[in-house]
Amino acid sequence: MKLITFEYEGETGAGFIDGDDAVLCVKGEAAQSAVLKVIAEGQTAVDAWGTMSAQRIPLASVKLLSPIPEPRRDIFCVGKNYYAHAAEFHNSGFDSSAKEQVPSHPVVFTKPTTSVCGPNDIVKGSLDHTNTVDYEGELGVVIGKRAFNVSKDDAYEHVFGYVVINDVTSRELQKVHNQWVIGKGIDTFCPMGPWLATADEVGDVTELELVTEINGEERQRVHIRDLIFDIPTLIETMSRTMTLLPGDIIATGTPVGVGIGFKPPKYLVEGDKMKVSITGLGSLENTIG
Repeated sequence: MKLITFEYEGETGAGFIDGDDAVLCVKGEAAQSAVLKVIAEGQTAVDAWGTMSAQRIPLASVKLLSPIPEPRRDIFCVGKNYYAHAAEFHNSGFDSSAKEQVPSHPVVFTKPTTSVCGPNDIVKGSLDHTNTVDYEGELGVVIGKRAFNVSKDDAYEHVFGYVVINDVTSRELQKVHNQWVIGKGIDTFCPMGPWLATADEVGDVTELELVTEINGEERQRVHIRDLIFDIPTLIETMSRTMTLLPGDIIATGTPVGVGIGFKPPKYLVEGDKMKVSITGLGSLENTIG
């Protein structure tokens, strides 16, 4: 199932996609957290939504929001998690995080919930006074079941589904603060969507392909199987010492081809159009403002 949150006729709604229609299951104020509620309640709630005799609206008539407009916690993000990008970032002069080119353990940081925005929203590049805005197309993993001290063998049992994420970044702020939260936590710097696909809808997530385009020019292309630290490893590592909750989101890292990998760097400017696509998860499009 592809779960969505959207606006229609001035009101927020939540539901799922069925063919060319958006099926409205919840509307009004409750719709903001409706997808989170389904995640927390598990398959029973998913099945209930799927059998609802609810209002059907042409998908083209709604404005899609982030499927989880207000995550319950900050987004967990993984840095330098594809080999070629690890080298690209390490050699860029902007990596103040570690001396290792390829990390020996996952590099984890967070983006605040206030950085989340949805498909076709304006990403406020003007908030970065250093004018060093960059893109990072990524796969997002959404936790569906409380996870503490989970082994790699059991990790996928705790995954609810997957979503496209763009980990937009101010490179200069990332560098000068010697950590990544400020440069990556700017309001609107975490576009997410267009929908959240349940794990059964996706199948073998390692076979998905991610493509990022800037103004129609392809910049990134990779298969998820090429992650340095795969999804089970990330869940095992993070849950070893902290509890992951239903609705938590893990952005798994970006591949080679970001703006700072070019000489000179290709930073984003007002009017630039970003498009991140992942097989079966749709395309996430945003414009820099």
